[in-house]
Amino acid sequence: MDISFNGKRALVTGAGRGIGRETVKRLVKLGADVVALSKTLENLETLKAELPSIKIVQCDLAHWNETKSVISSLDTIDLLVNNAAFGQNNAIGTVDEEICDIHFNINVKAIINVTQQVVAKLKAEGKSGSIVNISSQAGMVALQDHVVYCASKGAVDQITRVSALELGPFNIRCNSVNPTVVLTELGRKGWSEPTKRDWMLNQIPLRRFAEVDEVVDAIVFLLSDRSSMINGAILPIDGGFTAC
Repeated sequence: MDISFNGKRALVTGAGRGIGRETVKRLVKLGADVVALSKTLENLETLKAELPSIKIVQCDLAHWNETKSVISSLDTIDLLVNNAAFGQNNAIGTVDEEICDIHFNINVKAIINVTQQVVAKLKAEGKSGSIVNISSQAGMVALQDHVVYCASKGAVDQITRVSALELGPFNIRCNSVNPTVVLTELGRKGWSEPTKRDWMLNQIPLRRFAEVDEVVDAIVFLLSDRSSMINGAILPIDGGFTAC
């Protein structure tokens, strides 16, 4: 499928590693002018060394006013990937306020905040746009010891649906991708324990976890005009986990 983002400016949050980093690389390859945002400057600097054409922006998305100021200072963004996220396993009975706040500040509030700043400029200039939120199968099904994470990703899916409803009339689309375990560096480490890994694999009809490129493929498709009639979709990338 022929996809080109020539003449488009893209913003990827959580761009320092994993899915975000590989998304930046793919968007550059497809011609986009990319802004890579991360909390960790070292990760941004190594990415910049690989891709000199990108703009890097350090920002802690957990802080509302800092985020608002940083995003509003950027030139108009045509393509937005809300990828930054926080995840920690917590069973009911072990959750405290700090863990709730971290999850919701980054996974929920930051998406609303960044999206609002990006969309304001698109509307003011009468431009179309495409947004992809990185959610999770945890937003669609219940997972043991994931009460706060599941709640935050369920909120991401609802943000996606409401954004599609409200922004569609301005020709700004919003969709989400909802992966299972993805074999990033953190994914491999977090699911290396055999009992935990095998339980999850047995719930996936394809009996494997997702590769990073399989998630990036879906992100790129949803950002592109090849998906021009897809709006408000919640797309599982889970080998059939949520079909069972």
